[in-house]
Formats: sequence, structure tokens, C-alpha cells
Amino acid sequence: MIDFHTHIFPDRIAKSTRDILKVKCETEPKTDATAEGLRASSREAGIDCSIILPVVTKPKQFDSITRFAMQFRGEDRLLSFGGIHPQTEDYKKELKYLKDQGFKGIKLHPDYQQEFIDDIKYKRIISYASELGLIVSTHAGYDPGYKEVTHCTPQRIINMIEDVRPDRLILAHMGSFLMWDEVERELIGIPAWFDTGVVFDYIEDEQFMRIARKQGIDRILFATDSPWGDQKSFVEHMNRLPFTEEEKQMIFHSNAEKLLDIKIPVHRE
Repeated sequence: MIDFHTHIFPDRIAKSTRDILKVKCETEPKTDATAEGLRASSREAGIDCSIILPVVTKPKQFDSITRFAMQFRGEDRLLSFGGIHPQTEDYKKELKYLKDQGFKGIKLHPDYQQEFIDDIKYKRIISYASELGLIVSTHAGYDPGYKEVTHCTPQRIINMIEDVRPDRLILAHMGSFLMWDEVERELIGIPAWFDTGVVFDYIEDEQFMRIARKQGIDRILFATDSPWGDQKSFVEHMNRLPFTEEEKQMIFHSNAEKLLDIKIPVHRE
């Protein structure tokens, strides 16, 4: 099994960062937000690989976050993407560096980065990332830490896609968090993958399954948004849903492996 959406922080700041986000997002973390905490959670849940999605909240963080992410190359259950900020001075240089270092993709977070997803700065990044063959995973929909404005709505996603037409775009939280009626009206059928990050605590099973099947099971990626979603309970929830075994295997791992273009080793305890 592959969890396509998780977060960790360096040990020295994990507790303080987790505590700040816990208050800001009014959400109880399910791990201590460290690499070892995620490994332990993955082992308990039977997850073979957790994809780490680092969020660069200031342009100057690129170097330090990249160094931290480079520790996680897929060994011992953890594989990190890179991160980039839309206000970076040289987005092509940073994206090329991430590609050259072997990263499979990048993470964007329009709310935490305070830019709309259809802004030209994001369009340039997503376009060049696609040219390099990098996966682009972005937060989509409402974020509890930014109640005033949602920077990545279904309509803005459509605006961006119409201009950029990215090859491998992942929209977190089943297309747009807490905006699933709009997802069904506006986003179904777009050339993108939806991840399941944190949604099982909020979405009705019937709507989840309806979106998954309408978008196409081959476009759904199992994800938890750990530490904000509990990996073990998400695996159990997914297994309870009345998908076929073939559909579950696609969501749990085969879609992810095709997208990553790698074979994830199975860990047997």
C-alpha cells in the first residue's frame, strides 16, 4: 500500500510546528510529525511507502527543505517530493535542481503560499514541472488554517488547466476539500488525479464512491494527509467500502506506482 500524501518535519522543530498547526487548523495530529513517527504509523497500518509532501512557505526555505527531503529516497517506507514557492526568483533553476536530484514531483499549497492556483506564477511552475516530467501535487479546496479565502477552488483549477494542461497533476482531498458538490459539477473528467487525503473524516461514503467512479478509479490515489489523518483507520475505512478487490488494489497502490513509474517493495513484518 502507498500513502500518497503525508507530512513530517525535522526532529528539532516537529513538536513546535505540529502544535502551531494543531491550533491553527483546529485538528488533532495522529503522529508526532517526525520521520520515525510516520514510519511507526506506516508499519502499524501495513503501508509500504508514505509519500512526503513538503510545503515551502517562504522562498528562502527552498534550500533547507530540499536538504531535509533528500534524506527520504524511498528506502525504509518514506519517499519525499520536493517543494517550491511561487515567489521564487528562479523557478526554472529550482525545478531543474529537484529533477536532477531525482525527486519524482513537487508539492504546492496555494493557501499556505498565499497565491491563487491560476496565478501566472503557479502556471509557469506547473508548466515547466510538466516539461521536466515532474508530478505536481497541490492542495485543493478549503483549508481550516485559512478560513478567509480559498486559493484553489474548482473554478480556479479549471482556469489553470485550460492554460497549462499539466501532464501529471494531483488534486488533494478528492479534488477540493469540503467542496465536493462543486467537484462533481465542475471537475469530474478533468485530466488529473484525486487523492483521498483526510477526506474519510468528512465526506459521505456515497459521495466519495460516486466521485471516484465518475472520475475513474485509475485516477484515485490512496492518501491520508498524516499526521492529520490516521493511517490505520484510513486503511480500514477504505477496506470497508464496497469497491471490488481490483478497484481497491488500484487505489491502494497500482495507480501510484504507474504515476511514480517505480515498483514499491512490499514490507512483510
